[in-house]
Amino acid sequence: MNKIAGLILKHKRSIIIINVLLLAIGALLIPMIAVNFNLSDYLPDNAPSTESLRVMEASFSDDIPNVNVYIPDVSIPEAIGYKESLAQVSGVSSVLWLDDVADIRIPLEIQDQKTVEAWYKDGGALFVMSVDQDNATAIVEDIRGIAGPSSSLSGEAVNQASVQSTTMGEISMIMLYVIPIVIIILLLSTSSWFEPVLFLITIGVAIAINEGTNIFLGEISYVTRATSAVLQLAVSIDYAVFLLHRFAEYRDEGADLKLSMRKAIVKSSSAIAASAATTVFGFLALTLMKFKIGADLGFVLAKGVVISYISVMTLLPAMAVYTAKIMDKTRHRPLLPSFKGFGRLTVKVCIPLAIIIVLIMIPSFMAQRHNEFLYGSSGMHSEGSQVKNEADVINGIFGQSQQMVLLVPEGDIVKEIALTEELSSVDEISSVVSYAGTVGALIPSDFLDEDTRSQFYSNGYSRMVITGAIADEGDEAFALTENIRSVAQSYYGEGYYLLGQNVVNYDLKETITNDYLPVTLASVIAIGLVLVITFKSITVPLILMLVIEGAIWINLGLPYFVGDSLNYIGYQIISAVQLGATIDYGILFAQRYLENRRIYDKREAARTAVAKTAASILTPAGILTAAGLILGFISTNGIISQLGSILGRGAAISAAMVLLFLPALLIIFDGLIQKTMKGYIRKQEREDELI
Repeated sequence: MNKIAGLILKHKRSIIIINVLLLAIGALLIPMIAVNFNLSDYLPDNAPSTESLRVMEASFSDDIPNVNVYIPDVSIPEAIGYKESLAQVSGVSSVLWLDDVADIRIPLEIQDQKTVEAWYKDGGALFVMSVDQDNATAIVEDIRGIAGPSSSLSGEAVNQASVQSTTMGEISMIMLYVIPIVIIILLLSTSSWFEPVLFLITIGVAIAINEGTNIFLGEISYVTRATSAVLQLAVSIDYAVFLLHRFAEYRDEGADLKLSMRKAIVKSSSAIAASAATTVFGFLALTLMKFKIGADLGFVLAKGVVISYISVMTLLPAMAVYTAKIMDKTRHRPLLPSFKGFGRLTVKVCIPLAIIIVLIMIPSFMAQRHNEFLYGSSGMHSEGSQVKNEADVINGIFGQSQQMVLLVPEGDIVKEIALTEELSSVDEISSVVSYAGTVGALIPSDFLDEDTRSQFYSNGYSRMVITGAIADEGDEAFALTENIRSVAQSYYGEGYYLLGQNVVNYDLKETITNDYLPVTLASVIAIGLVLVITFKSITVPLILMLVIEGAIWINLGLPYFVGDSLNYIGYQIISAVQLGATIDYGILFAQRYLENRRIYDKREAARTAVAKTAASILTPAGILTAAGLILGFISTNGIISQLGSILGRGAAISAAMVLLFLPALLIIFDGLIQKTMKGYIRKQEREDELI
């Protein structure tokens, strides 16, 4: 590493020029990258709802019903007029209303009230529409123009339109809040007013390069687009902090400029490399998810960490040497207090404190496995948003409802009638729109005009639209999905296809839940191996993994104790990301402890490690906490908001565990550590000799 450090310092001007060129290219490519807002696109190719979607798209031009429009205070003739106007909107393939399931020429009072009130209640009409989801934003806007300001809209296309219109704008707003707070935290933890500028330039260049290289992926998910930049900043800025803190220490000891930087690169390289590797493997573990949004987010973040690592180890030293005089001129007294007193107090009470923490960890481990989870778009919109409020209006009047499409083989009208009747008798199903139930078995389909026939029959399939009085997910929704599949299978074996948002969410649940164990094991094993290689022993890696896993259990157990629901996507991602992103704190602390242990006894080594690393740990932890909480506060998307909030809270818990729990474990197991760490100690001695 000493030779590499020399080469970096020798070619510092070339390094800066190359990074400026890469920054410009990345900035030009970012606007060209497509963003996918549809979570169902990330289901495995063999998921039942994915196969159903392929068959439906190949057989029918109509999309699955994905917009509900409620218009209050309308008469039956006015409702018919609205239906005709809505059907004319570009991108709308079908509009269903009461007249499709009942004869509205007959007084509604003498008809089946369950059917009538699913479409027309208290003088208000509920229309169910199929629209092109790829152009959801423009179509929803046109629908609102026709339905009027007193109308309410809900449905998957409305959710997607809201995400499209708000998420992209929120990205820049989030960064506008994050960057000033990052600067304040860096100013508190550094000894120069100019150092934060170097940090932000270094990581900013890395972010631009990472975002630009996403062009080679074709498209990325909106979750990745909204979170990758802020997470890359938050999880990798500690590499820059570690390096410049070492640089400042060696300069304070009297070494000249280039020697100080070379020593800083050599001495911090193993900690930074280990930290980057663990974070990369934590993110790469997400690529094992069958739910492909994990691969999308995991690969982009892993790529970003690698680019940040290269930027910190090359661009930052080059800029720091060039701007050393500016740093000297802008040097100020430390704004953070000395942590010597904190170190003494921590070591003094660490054993009883460790017992308390263990007593908290045990129930937290149990609780985090029993959280109430959301799997689909239910958690996409936070309380108080327009989409959530309008959905509540519709649900309050008509009850919760979901539209599903069932495709069965065409040709046996008797089976279709029997299936329609059996499905209609299910309590949770409010209506079934099918040829057999709407047109009637006595009228051959050949007598219908092509437009009408194509709504029911195409490419050898008969199409039924089922409305269930359920939410889009939850026990009742998933039970109905299983019930419909069971009934359809009893008539047609495996020859049916069922699609709907509750069906997609059911498949999401089955897919994501099965992803948890392999992803968690992969991240633990991969990060554990990096730690074993770094410390040349298994003892310290096991201790570090226990500390951070304990922090994860406490973090993810809190929602259970306070009664909050968790989006499972966020739960799955946090389990890997918090481990990869915050194990760095433990690595830094353990390395300082082992360095000190060569000089001091175990308690003094722990006290000194706390005093020397507290600022370096609290700085990145504070940044990740602030970034996560800002993401949670600003984003109106429930998935992104919850992901940010939990990650921010997790960073704070991890930092606390490293500074309060890890010292006790290192002291307790010091004898075992010393016996198993001889290879690591010899490595440190060789590094000292080289520089």
